[in-house]
Amino acid sequence: MSDPIYDLHCHSTASDGALPPAELVGRAKLQGVDVLALTDHDTVAGLAEARQAAQDCGMRLIQGIELSAGFESHCLHIVGLNIDPTNGQLLEGIGRQQITREDRAQKIAQKLVKKGIPDAYPELRAAAGNGEITRLHFADFLVKHGYVATQQDAFDRYLSKGKPGYVPTAWAPLAECVAWIRQAGGVAVLAHPLRYKLSTKWLDKALGQFKAAGGQGIEVVTGRASIDDIRLSYGFALKHQLYASQGSDFHAPGNQYLELGRLAAMPAGANPVWDLF
Repeated sequence: MSDPIYDLHCHSTASDGALPPAELVGRAKLQGVDVLALTDHDTVAGLAEARQAAQDCGMRLIQGIELSAGFESHCLHIVGLNIDPTNGQLLEGIGRQQITREDRAQKIAQKLVKKGIPDAYPELRAAAGNGEITRLHFADFLVKHGYVATQQDAFDRYLSKGKPGYVPTAWAPLAECVAWIRQAGGVAVLAHPLRYKLSTKWLDKALGQFKAAGGQGIEVVTGRASIDDIRLSYGFALKHQLYASQGSDFHAPGNQYLELGRLAAMPAGANPVWDLF
């Protein structure tokens, strides 16, 4: 009998994913995923729908979230797994993050107007409803209206640091985000550690603070990870005595490298994060 397939990082329309939570769960089931964590950005709004869909199709759902956290002048993403989404301290923290996100969205839109790109905010707010507006939404807007050809072009020309639509954001500190997850009974995992383009020295410093705050895991296998990436990430897991997690970071159909459940094997001997729940 083969081992269960875990995918512990993905997104729905509650944040910047393309599929509603129930459809996301259905797609994961079709892809052979046995255990799925829904980890929307700074919100737990999609979990109830996902939980019901998982129950209906016989899949195990891990309730999760992905929090943006401040570390020095950087933004790190912390995945919370196996959380209680009704925890008061977590919800209070999420509320603060959502105010920050809304403020950033309005400021990005204002900067785009100055570059001759109007109407981004009203269109995105109407499309998102009560959901979160992320930079990926702005990237899709720029593609849709012909300002750029691809999402990556949108980030390269408008949305990345130093570009005309970039807005520096004061996220809650790393230790505070980890504390919210722990207070909600969850496991804190540093997401996609190599994506921040930090030097080894700085990533070690971040992981030291993360571990001291109560962080317990690091993503070793991600949808985009090469064999070398996995080896490097696993090295950080061993060095800092962190559990190894894996997740596709799925957002939308159509990207063969970011499909639900399509993940390389975990390194032999790794301590999987799901042992904690």
